[in-house]
Amino acid sequence: MTSGSVIKRWAHPQIQNLTAYAVAPAEGLIKLDAMENPYVWDRELKDAWLEELRHVSLNRYPDGRALGLAKTLRQVFEVPRQLDILLGNGSDELIQMVSMTVGGPGRTMLAPEPSFSMYRVIAAITGSDYVATPRRHDFSIDTDALLDAIEKHDPCCVFLANPNNPTGNVCTHEAIDQIAKRCSGIVVVDEAYHAFSGQSVLDQAPAYDNVVVMRTLSKLGLAGLRLGFLSGHPDVLETLNKVRLPYNINSLTQMSVEFALRHIDWFDEKSRLICEARARLFESLKKVSGITAYPSAANFILFRVPAGTGDSVHDDLQRQGVLVKNLNGAHPLLTDSLRVTVSTSLENATFVDALNDLLG
Repeated sequence: MTSGSVIKRWAHPQIQNLTAYAVAPAEGLIKLDAMENPYVWDRELKDAWLEELRHVSLNRYPDGRALGLAKTLRQVFEVPRQLDILLGNGSDELIQMVSMTVGGPGRTMLAPEPSFSMYRVIAAITGSDYVATPRRHDFSIDTDALLDAIEKHDPCCVFLANPNNPTGNVCTHEAIDQIAKRCSGIVVVDEAYHAFSGQSVLDQAPAYDNVVVMRTLSKLGLAGLRLGFLSGHPDVLETLNKVRLPYNINSLTQMSVEFALRHIDWFDEKSRLICEARARLFESLKKVSGITAYPSAANFILFRVPAGTGDSVHDDLQRQGVLVKNLNGAHPLLTDSLRVTVSTSLENATFVDALNDLLG
């Protein structure tokens, strides 16, 4: 039997129909496509971190629950005492844990789209039905449509990215309250870009049995360590923990994140600089001929280029040495839209100059 016939017979149809997650090659380019934090640790901080790495016992398994790190996360991010914490290998694994726990054939997951693509992908992997509800033309959630979908489908899970990727806008606390009260399933409030938004529902989460708040440290500047965490009702997280793979947070990540969180002021300062740069970049984009830029509460900005030029502008920027995310074709509301990560002043200026050369 050939490998192709093995796959055709045994791989689940929903898996065969998926496309593997692709990361664009970025060698030699200014990389502004993945919402990465551009700032690297200064030498003194890096040397102190490397010294601590010497003491990690790589021959031993890591702390299976990462209890020390969970305690530090609770303190630094002021997680309410009524909530528990569950750690994942990035937010992707946490989404997978939720989907494996409550999803599956005959069950439905909801998300207002356009939004983070992994909600749909992981729903498909677990055999769940997936229903996308609409956003308005300003990318705000059509709350009435979402509530109607909850009534119709009784979803096991609703994903709410706040701020939303790739549009950068926030979901109101009133909408989250309505959704949580109407939904019998888990409501995941994805706060991946919390460091740049200045708002959170973490303080309100103890009022709901079904709301879990998801954070990641990737956007803060630790993307290479792959750490995310959920905060939610202890009963919910205890059950989600049953599908967590053993030792999912490795020893180097646990030690490195604990070290980084002892220097959280350094990261907070870089987040402040990014927010200031975001405001300047937004104003610059509004001056480029033919561009519509959308306000953002994250570390990226979505912008629309003249009709029919989405692919060509993306490709021409790449030829000029700047890589941004091409969203043209990803969703009807994203036609001719591109997304740029907010970076350093120099990289932002290089990007704007390249865009002006193409459209100015």
